[in-house]
Amino acid sequence: MSTSRFSPSQLPRLEHPDGTPVRALIVDDEPSLAELVSMGTRMLGWDVRVAHDGPAAVAEARTFSPDVLVLDRMLPGFDGTEVLTRIRSFRPGIPALFLTAKDAVEDRIDGLRFGADDYVTKPFSLEEVLLRLHRLVERSGIATADEAEIVVGDLTLNTDTREVTRAGKQVALTATEFDLLRYLMENSRRVVSKSQILDGVWHYDFGGQANIVELYVSYLRKKIEADAPPMIHTVRGAGYMLKPAT
Repeated sequence: MSTSRFSPSQLPRLEHPDGTPVRALIVDDEPSLAELVSMGTRMLGWDVRVAHDGPAAVAEARTFSPDVLVLDRMLPGFDGTEVLTRIRSFRPGIPALFLTAKDAVEDRIDGLRFGADDYVTKPFSLEEVLLRLHRLVERSGIATADEAEIVVGDLTLNTDTREVTRAGKQVALTATEFDLLRYLMENSRRVVSKSQILDGVWHYDFGGQANIVELYVSYLRKKIEADAPPMIHTVRGAGYMLKPAT
């Protein structure tokens, strides 16, 4: 399990239309792990509850009405897939992220087949879990960001209108270019690897086709750095970093 210099404050704050916070239910039979994830989600500004077994999780969900679930696959009482099935009987469509020590491809497919929206294996990065949870809630439409604009230097991206400007000038991007730029801006001043970008933007493994990242980074550079100082930097052997132009 690892942490990094990532801060939840880098993510747009999500909340319900009435201003109330996102509600997350963390379910894991390891108290220290459950506390770590709950601490991270509280730093996102969310309201968090914790349960350590299947029956307690379902009971907590009935009273708490969570917006998103973090579930261990292996739990006392009954497992995470059964927890998800039972909770969705009264909270239809609630997004769920599975945390599990099972890392075989078959186990991932099995978890997704049983209704998980995302899947992270142990040991995991807390940063990755928080980013994935944020994306799950954002995509679900349960809550909206209280700030639609992401700003890095003179580059502005509006997540609502999907407009991008550099020094006040409009930049036309394709849907994939927009998603890539958004990912880089959400992780500004941080080095992100090609595999992280593939997972964060395309949401699945391209195998040996990691050169698609290089291709789309080159597209972005031509558009946002045309007649302007560079903002996307290649970090040899590590990945890419977007930061304000100097």
